[in-house]
Formats: sequence, structure tokens, C-alpha cells
Amino acid sequence: MSDRGRIRGVLYDIDGVLVISWQEIEGAAAAVRRIRDSGLRRAFLTNTTSRTCAEIAERLCDTGIDVEPTEIVTAARLTAEFVRRRYPGAGVWLLNHGDIAADLTGVTLDDDQPDVVVIGGAGPEFTHPALSRVAELMLDGVPVVAMHSGLTWATAEGLRIDAGAYLPGLEAAGNARIEVVGKPAAPGFRTCAELMGLDPAEVLMIGDDLHSDVLAAQDAGLTGVLVRTGKFRPGVLASAERSPDHVLDSVAALPDLLADLRAAGESPVTGESV
Repeated sequence: MSDRGRIRGVLYDIDGVLVISWQEIEGAAAAVRRIRDSGLRRAFLTNTTSRTCAEIAERLCDTGIDVEPTEIVTAARLTAEFVRRRYPGAGVWLLNHGDIAADLTGVTLDDDQPDVVVIGGAGPEFTHPALSRVAELMLDGVPVVAMHSGLTWATAEGLRIDAGAYLPGLEAAGNARIEVVGKPAAPGFRTCAELMGLDPAEVLMIGDDLHSDVLAAQDAGLTGVLVRTGKFRPGVLASAERSPDHVLDSVAALPDLLADLRAAGESPVTGESV
């Protein structure tokens, strides 16, 4: 395991790292506060597609984790930027669980005659007729963009299947590729580093999903830290062909890891958060 350079910023996953079902994971608030006070830059990257950036910031603040809406980078925020750039002026059919229109600034929603389909987080909206319509539109040449390809997320009641479980089948039925914007796609991690004003090699990503959070971040040039909370399963780590840069019991141990890296010569440089 190696670290890619001086760590100047931390990119946090939210679900399973800081909270589960919007209840603080023990020690998360104190750890985030301690790291902020050390002067490192930060952002919070989440595949959550059922709440806006403002709503997520408010819920985190309610748990004692003080963040600003501008520090939250959702898959919806990344997708809106992507669609505006790749398909300017396009009408979009959004298949998603939750009202996230506030984070889709500049995107025209059109359920009837869409030029582009955007797939968000899975939920009751992912019905047989809806998924069949996506495949049919794909066969007709309509491009499909997925906010993320995460397979599951953690809740207090257990794991739930997410949009990534549907994408391979839709690609096969629709005979076309689906573009993925959020985790684990590399552009999402690099965009977050850019928002922090840092090179990816200067950013540490902490997550509970070995593949979508940690190894994907490492592939994008970030340092990866896996926590044994949230959706973490020992068997997944044991069977992986590659290892995360670091493994911690929880985010509560992250300040000490950063201190160890600093003592080893990776002195963080202070800076503003996004």
C-alpha cells in the first residue's frame, strides 16, 4: 500500500461512513470537526439521489456534522453538469426515487418525448413498465445516462438494491451502452478534486464500498480508505484481487491516520473547502 502524495483534502462518502439512515455513526461528527480544524480541504461525495444538496447538508447538521450545501457533491449535481455539457438543450426523462429537481439546474425535464433518459437512484419508480420503456427508448437510439452504478446502499433495516443492479440488463435489452457519471466512474472523483482546487493525488477518499468508493477512487489517482461500517462486508475485502490503501474500523480513526501520514512526511497544507 502506498500514498500518492501529500494529503491536502478529504473526500467523504456519506451513507455508511458518516451516517446510517441519517443517524450518526459513533465518532463521525468529532472526526469531521477535528479534520476541518486541521485545515484540510473537504467535500462530501454521495450517490444519494433522493435528496438535494441543501437537504443533505441540513440532515448532516442535524446529526452534529456541520457542513454547507456547497460542500455536498451529489450524483445529481454531477449529472446535471454532464447533461448540460454533452446534451445542451435536451429534454430529459428522469427515472429516479426522490425529488431532486433543485440540483438539476439548467436541465429541461420532459417525460413524454425525451431526448435523453437519466437514471437515478432505485426505488418504487423502477417498475416493469418503466424499465421496459427505458430499453425501448435505447433501441430507438435515445441515449441513457446513469447518475451512478452503485449496487446497494445501507439502511437500518439492511442492504437495498440500487440502480447499478439494473444497468447491465438494460444495456443488453437496449443494445446500447449507458454512460455513468457518479461513483464509481472516475470523472466524479476528479471533479470533486477540482472543486477543492486540488490534484487527485492530494485527495484522500474514505468510503464503505470497496469497489465503488475506494478502489475506484484509487484508479482515479486518489488515496483510498475503506471503513468497516455501513455496507462493508469482510468477505468482499478478503476476496478482492486488489487492496485499499488503508482500512479503518470507522471514520473516527481517520484523524489519527492523517496524523500518521503527516508524521511520515506528508504534511497537509491548509486551504478552503469547496
